[in-house]
Amino acid sequence: MSTIILLTISNVFMTFAWYGHLKFKHEILWKVILISWLIAFFEYCF
Repeated sequence: MSTIILLTISNVFMTFAWYGHLKFKHEILWKVILISWLIAFFEYCF
């Protein structure tokens, strides 16, 4: 059961990290990349 929960949390973080940047097209690219990698870092912790 805990494996399914951890995979779900991981998937949510990864979705925000890699697809969330599409909403911020007006931002500077390096900021979006940095934020995406910071979100992905927490995903990797799971």
